[in-house]
This record gives sequence, C-alpha cells and structure tokens, in this order.
Amino acid sequence: MTKTYPNLIDGELVTTGDTMEVINPANEEVVGLVPSCGKEELDRAVAAARRAFKTWSKTPIEERRAAIMAISGAIKDNADELFRLLTTEQGKPHEQAKGEIFGAAGMAAAQSTLELPEETIQDDDTRLHRSRRVPVGVVGGIVPWNFPVMMAIQKIVPAMLSGCTIVLKPSPFTPLTTLRIAELIADKVPAGVVNIITGEDSLGPLITGHPDIDKITFTGSTATGKKIMEGASADLKRITLELGGNDASIVMPDADPKKIAEQLFWASFSNAGQICVAAKRVYIHEDIYDELSQAIVDYAKTVTVGDGSQQGTGVGPIQNKKQYERVLELIKDAKDNGYNFLLGGDKDPSGTGYYVPITILDNPPEDARIVAEEQFGPVMPLMKFSTEEEVIQRANNSDYGLAGAVWTADTDKGVEIAEQLETGTVWVNEYLHLSPFAPFGGHKQSGFGAEYGIEGLKEFTYPQVITVKKDAQVA
Repeated sequence: MTKTYPNLIDGELVTTGDTMEVINPANEEVVGLVPSCGKEELDRAVAAARRAFKTWSKTPIEERRAAIMAISGAIKDNADELFRLLTTEQGKPHEQAKGEIFGAAGMAAAQSTLELPEETIQDDDTRLHRSRRVPVGVVGGIVPWNFPVMMAIQKIVPAMLSGCTIVLKPSPFTPLTTLRIAELIADKVPAGVVNIITGEDSLGPLITGHPDIDKITFTGSTATGKKIMEGASADLKRITLELGGNDASIVMPDADPKKIAEQLFWASFSNAGQICVAAKRVYIHEDIYDELSQAIVDYAKTVTVGDGSQQGTGVGPIQNKKQYERVLELIKDAKDNGYNFLLGGDKDPSGTGYYVPITILDNPPEDARIVAEEQFGPVMPLMKFSTEEEVIQRANNSDYGLAGAVWTADTDKGVEIAEQLETGTVWVNEYLHLSPFAPFGGHKQSGFGAEYGIEGLKEFTYPQVITVKKDAQVA
C-alpha cells in the first residue's frame, strides 16, 4: 500500500480527502501520496501562523536558535532515511542526495548563529537615535523540485530566526522528504511557527494573494517569479525571488585542460544539470578549445546515467516529465538546426524513466535556443572565444544574471574579469560553493532580494528607527 505523508498545520499532522501522487522519475512509479490542499487548509495554516507570530516574535532569540538547532539535529539524526527518500522522489544519485541532506542540516546550524544588526546612530546630550530590525510577520514560502530540502530549510530558518512564522509549500513533484521532516520536527517547534502544506500549482497563487501573508519567498523560474511579483503587488507584500539563470563559465588560455575538465563537467552536470547556477554556457579560449573539449568528452564517457539509487550512477533522471520533454525539445531543435554534437543528442523513446543522455555541443551560435535559453538539464554547450573583451560581452548578453565563473592560472586576472560580469555570484577556479554567511541573489531577471547571510536574514524584517529627544520640555 502506498504511504500517505501528512501535512503539518498548527502543530498537528493532518491529511485531506483529496491526495496527489508523487512519481519516482527513475521508473515512473507512484512512491507516495500527499494531501491536495486548497483555500480551506491554507486559511487554517495562515491563521495558525498568525496566532503563533504574536508569541514567537517576542520569544528570545536564543530560544529561536535552540528550535532551529533541533530541526538541524532531526535532519542529521535521520539522514540515512531522508537521503534515500530524496533520491526516490527527486532522482539525484545517493551521494548527491546525502550532500543535500547534510548540507541542509549544516546550513540550518550555521545560519542559527547570525545576529540581527542593531545600530546606534546618535547618542549625545540631545538625542538617542537607534535602528533595529523587527520581523515582517507571516511568511509564505514556495519551494522548487531541484533542491527541495535545501530550499525549504533556506526559507524556514531565516523566517524562524527573525521572529517570523511560515507557511511553506513544497513542489508537488518533490514533497515527500520535506513532509517526512515535518513529522520529525512537529514536537520540536511551537505550534503554528512552521506549517507545511502541499497542493497543486493552483495553491501558489492562493498563497501569493492571501491577505494575512506578509511576505513571499520563492525559488523557481523567472516566468513564475514575474507572476508572483504581480500577485504580491496588490497589498505590497515583501518578496524575495531567487529565479532562473543562464550562467556562463569563462576558461582562459592559461588554464590546464587536464586539471579542470572534470570540474567543468560537474559544474554543468551535477543534479543532471538541474541547478539554477549550473554552468549552462561554457566559453573556452580558442587556444585550448580542442584539447579541453576532448578532455570533457573523455571524462563524460566515464559517467553513468541511471537510477540514482543504484551504486555507480553519476547522473540521474530529469525530475519530472514536463521538464524532461522541454530538454528533449531543446536537443531536437539543435539537431534540426544542424549543430554539431560532441556527445549525446539521442534518446531511446521506448525506455522507462525521464533519462536524457549526457549531451555536449560543439560551438553552437549565440542565438541557438540551447545557448540562449536556460536548459536545466544534462546539456553543455561549449563555445570558442578569442579575446577577453569579446567573451565578457557575450557572457553579459543575457536577461539573466545569477552566477558565473572564471577559470585561469592568474587569479588576479580572474578577479578582474569576475568584477565585469553582471551576476550576483562569480566563482574563480571553483563552482557551486555557497556560504551560509554570504548573500546569494540574482541581477537582472534572475531575482529580487537576497538569501543567505545577514542580507538574507534582513529580508524577513523591517527596519525600525527609535528616536528619543533627551532635552525635550514635556513636563
């Protein structure tokens, strides 16, 4: 019998009559059922969060930290169960699923140490002028399917630490691990502080438009982010949007192809390329293009595509059928336009599971869809460049501005190039490293606001200034 995973509302584990099926992308089998919530359940969760906010917002920060550490501990103590469940619903290989589970626990613990800033602007004989941060209120969090646990924690923890309460909606494609965590923490967090409810995509607009939700934090596509921004404008909700990217990696001629080929491969193909900051456009200087492209292809041939639960799998399936079909469409478009494939490009239509072969393209044009659009799959277009000025212009020629990277033996030159890229994050000689203490956010159409660090924590607060006139004549 297929297990039904309950929601967490007002400290209670609850189910509904209507349920949704969750599919394992490796074999297209149903692996769980979850409640299909609508307005009634959302209203109940928001009301619980509103009641809890009155107390939680006044709870000493050390007690809030203790509750966050309890969440971190519950995830870590049950990591073996959780990473296996994550692979079952999301598709990523076990080792990558372990990385997400332990990363979420570590992120929660690290961010619990953050301090909300309080500043004395003036304190003299005439006036005390002090600035502090106060919690926004009830937060609505909407989480994607590529890193469902990490992104859930990244919304829950700063909300709790700031004194807010939260109603969280996991993706309908990957709710199981988050709901299992909800079961594990139900008795570790005061009722109503954290509420986790599941529903179809139609639940998202209800959250965005709910009059008793004060802030929306969303991770997902730019197209959906625009709709959320529009919906939140009706009552001027605060918003944080971490959206899409078409992230460029620039490889300078002094980089050693043998040393960086494997790193570049995983910059593109970790989590089957389903990472907002994956290397989606790789620009290689013409002097080393042939050698490096061959080195990447040679390494790619050693990587197994398959079921993430099987030992030795390096790249799992695409998480859901809709995204799977979109990636295949982009590959077909490239084939129809006669672009050269160094690897991949074929798909057995009779197979079970949403598998796309590792696909590497040889110098497609800048206006190719597979270059200009975010692929979000195991696809890597390699392009030649001649000059530094040219490649910076090409890298910046995008509506997106989430992340990028520079690979060079000259780190000073790498930083010089990085400072010219129009993105929120730029790595020099590494990829995919995020610090819990450094802000993460996009430029241009890649986002609004920031996550992580003090800047991310501030997103859940308002500034409040208290001014006291010391020499006032009032009595």
